[in-house]
This record gives sequence, structure tokens and C-alpha cells, in this order.
Amino acid sequence: GGIGPTHDDITADAVAAAFGVGIAVRDDARAMLEAGYAERGERINEARLRMARIPDGASLIVTRMSSAPGFTLANVHVMAGVPGIFAAMVDVVVPTLDSGLPVVSRELRFDVGEGRIARPLGNLAVEFPAVALGSYPFFAEGVHGTNIVARGTDPELVEQVYARLEELRASLGAVPRSSRH
Repeated sequence: GGIGPTHDDITADAVAAAFGVGIAVRDDARAMLEAGYAERGERINEARLRMARIPDGASLIVTRMSSAPGFTLANVHVMAGVPGIFAAMVDVVVPTLDSGLPVVSRELRFDVGEGRIARPLGNLAVEFPAVALGSYPFFAEGVHGTNIVARGTDPELVEQVYARLEELRASLGAVPRSSRH
């Protein structure tokens, strides 16, 4: 938020300052505001005009929910703080975002500390460099254990690593008590 008409709505100014660009009332944003207020039988005033102040080089985020536009400058998207208007602006912005491949994640609990699995876990990380392995120690219900998380964009590789983790866990007798038969 921060594109409103009050003195504390400083987001546009802060973004302009962060990017080292000027900020001023833009004609297209002003026209949108004037039209929106005219539809409601109201006039634009100096406070409302603050919502047409847009940093130089920004593109507008326009939605039918509000006559006050948000804006995008580089990789920063400034939207209204009102939840309904924010949601409408997000719907406009999301299709424009670059995205990568989805990340797949699998987690496996070991009932042993990190020290017992550090070396084989490191070897697995070297063998599968495209899969990130995270080690998260815990102490719960009298058990000093480790949760291992495998993450990657190739689901087959993540599954291969997960299968290897299951083998490692079984070889160490590190199967959680609730999983033992």
C-alpha cells in the first residue's frame, strides 16, 4: 500500500528515491482519477491528486476496481493497500511476471543427529548437484533427529534422491519410531 491521498502514503516517493528517479503527477494517471471521481459526482482535489504521482519510467497498474492506478518500476510493483483493490491489481501483475520451473520438494525424517548423516548427505549432494539438500536438526519427544529436505526443478531427480535418502535412513536404523513395523 501507500498510493493513497494522505501524508503518510510515501511508497511512491520512497520507490522513486530508491531508483534515483523523479516523481510527478502524470497526465494519464490524473485523467484516470478525474474520470473516476467525476463518475461519482466528485471533484479531484490536491490530496486525491497525490494518487497520480508516479515515478519517472514506471508503468501503470490499471484495474476497474479503482481509478487510482498502481505502478511498476523495474521489478517493484506498488499496489493499493485495500484488499479488494490489491487483489485486482495482483491479477493484472501476475501474468506479466517471469517465472521459472516449479520447485519440487520432499522431506524425510531421520531419528539420528546430523553428525551421523553428514558425510553420506554430502556425497549425495555432490552426486546430484541439481538437487538442493537441506538438513534441519530437531529435538522433540526425547529424539535428537534431522529432517532432510530435497528440492529441485526436476521431479525425477528429486525422487531419485528421496529414494537414496530412504536407503540411507534404513541402513542407519534411523527410521522414526512411528514408521517402524
